[in-house]
Formats: sequence, structure tokens, C-alpha cells
Amino acid sequence: MIRSKRIGLATALCLMAAIAFLFIDGRFTAPLVSAASEATAVPAPDVDEPAATVSSETAVLAGGCFWGVQGVFQHVKGVTSAESGYAGGEAQTANYETVSTGDTGHAESVRITYDPHLVSFGELLRIYFSVVQDPTELNRQGPDTGTQYRSTIFAQDDTQRRVAESYIAQLNKAAVFPAQIVTTVSPKAEFFPAEQYHQDFLNSNPTYPYIEINDMPKVNALKQHFPDVYRDQPVLMLASGQ
Repeated sequence: MIRSKRIGLATALCLMAAIAFLFIDGRFTAPLVSAASEATAVPAPDVDEPAATVSSETAVLAGGCFWGVQGVFQHVKGVTSAESGYAGGEAQTANYETVSTGDTGHAESVRITYDPHLVSFGELLRIYFSVVQDPTELNRQGPDTGTQYRSTIFAQDDTQRRVAESYIAQLNKAAVFPAQIVTTVSPKAEFFPAEQYHQDFLNSNPTYPYIEINDMPKVNALKQHFPDVYRDQPVLMLASGQ
């Protein structure tokens, strides 16, 4: 539930965007949902990170409004936390109202901590390209437009950069999508956690109009197309006291 006026103001832009997509020329129409929400079958990466020697690694992925990105990865086995936040800009602009202007360099991002013995970086990318977002959209996902919604992989090291670049080339060569992938592979950038009211938003508000239209189909697609890695109980930020 929306618990304060501050939360209502912060979420109003997303809700207005969703409503705008329901009405064209004064007529009610079906919502335009990203193809990624319905899942695009993509092959496993030919190149992945080597066998794990540590128990915890981090990935930072951006692909539209962080509510849905976080919500999907919280249901992936092997993920120990998924935190909404901002990456790509400066500390002084890392807040929702400023990032929403699209002029900060930040992308709404999710920092994913995972056990590489249970799920690899390449497997996370397969989910990312298949159900999380449409990698052929430039600075747009579903009803959200602006550079803050760009599709970007913030590679945490050379291995992640190599895996990501190889996978994008593999998917483009196979013509998996109807257009070329515009997802960028960016250098590691400082990650700034988003405001508390953004954390676990999908889990806390499953019937919120924006979530129902744009994000629940992604979680359902994860369950349908990746049953081996899907888990019913999400790993939550606020429940864990983080």
C-alpha cells in the first residue's frame, strides 16, 4: 500500500505513464507491454564466468523502472539480495526526484548479490535479456522514457565485461530479436541505494496498476520459462533488515 504522501508523489510519474498508455485519442486500448514481459526465448551464453571460487558476487543491471528488475531477480534461486538504486551519475544527484529529470547520467539500476555456485553471471544475463526488459529499446522500457531507463550492464570486472559483450554479439548474430540490441556494457560505477519506499515495491504492491500492467507479467514469465531457477518466496530487502 502507499503509506505516505511522499511515496504517492514519487510514484505518480510511473502511474501517469501507465494510464497514458491505456488511452489513445480518448479511446481505451490494451496496454503496450514490452516484448520482454512476455519472454523472448534466448539461448544460454556461449561464454560465461569460470567455475566459482567465491561464495558471493555482485552484478549491477539497468533495464527500465527498477521495481520490475528488482522484483524479477528477487525470485531467482541463488540471488541473495536485489537492491534498487542508481548508477552512472554523481552522489549528489542520486535521488528519485532528480534522477527522474533524465539529466543526471544515472540509470535506475539493481544491485544483485548472488552465489555463483547456484547461478552464474551468464544465467542472470539470460534472464535479463529474456524476461526483464527489451534490449532493442533505446532509453525506453514500456511506458517509461528517458536515459534513466536505459538498458545497461555495469560490468563489475573484466570477466563480466567479456561475458556481457560476448553474449550481446552472440544474440545479435543469431538474430534473436527483430532489431539490433542497444544494451550497453558500461564500466563499474558507484551504486547508490534508492529510497526505502522503492525497495520491494513489486512484492508490497502486486495490484498497483503500474505493477500489474508492466511488471507482474515479467515475474510470471520467469516462472514459466525458467522453472529451474524460479522460487516462489522472493528474497526481500526490508524483511532482511538491509
